Amino acid sequence: MRVRAFLSFLLITALATGLAYAAPAGQIRVEVNLVNLFATVRDKHKAVVTGLKQDDFQVFEDGQPQEVTNFSADSSLPITLGVLIDTSGSEYFMLSALKDAASRFLGRVMRKGDLAMVMTFDTDVDLLADFTDNRSMLDRAINRAQINVPLSGSIVAQGPFPTSGGGGTNFYDAVYLAAHEKLASEAGRKAIVVLTDAEDTGSKVKLQDAVEAAQRSDTTVYILLVAQDGGDQVVAKKLTEETGGRMIIVRSERNLEEAFDMISEELRNQYTLSYTPSNKVHDGTFRKVRIEMKNKDYTALTRRGYYAPSE
Repeated sequence: MRVRAFLSFLLITALATGLAYAAPAGQIRVEVNLVNLFATVRDKHKAVVTGLKQDDFQVFEDGQPQEVTNFSADSSLPITLGVLIDTSGSEYFMLSALKDAASRFLGRVMRKGDLAMVMTFDTDVDLLADFTDNRSMLDRAINRAQINVPLSGSIVAQGPFPTSGGGGTNFYDAVYLAAHEKLASEAGRKAIVVLTDAEDTGSKVKLQDAVEAAQRSDTTVYILLVAQDGGDQVVAKKLTEETGGRMIIVRSERNLEEAFDMISEELRNQYTLSYTPSNKVHDGTFRKVRIEMKNKDYTALTRRGYYAPSE
């Protein structure tokens, strides 16, 4: 299903009304003000650590220790996943490998109860498959992804915002829409996996808007950086580090498979920690969060904060 006009309309509406900042959807609040953190733990050799207990973790909010009231190491918790594929001209030579690897990744990571969607982005954003557990439908959507390279100097009128030709990439728009319009209303563990060079050349929103949309919807962003010239690593690191994900540089098809295996392993071996903040003020501010491990050879990967509820 192609919904360029629909997604463009959603984006314009959000920007025009300020919903990107005013809407409560996706904030970790709600009536009980419970903050949920999903954390992956690795040792000094970068291996995933399993079998840890609640006492192995210490949670801090704005530097203040917090009491963890709920803890789980259940690897069977459902995942809601967005797969975003860069179909701009810069990915022309890698697209076939990207599609094959993305299909195999979903085959490995998805279990009963999981949902996934598929989006592509170039001069616009396409939703090729909405949330579903139907692997065949997802595979068909991935296979429909194709490079969109406008003729030089032309104007591509995809929705109300014409974009100059030359292979524009609306990367920030894609992450923003995936997080704010699709994942914000979903519950549980949520992640976006993006295959891109992270170079944005035409988005209506800014990088910080995309980061905040992911933070507000409690969505972890992983970026597989696929670029012959190295891509924009600064952008990729900001998006992933601020949301508790990771950037993985991909230089070959084999490396691509290894990257998907790493993400699959992390998603399936996350710890869940919940706490009620000691700061009860409903001021809508961003609260910084960090997890420290009692074993200093271990490092916990989690999002860097959340937005407090507003009155």
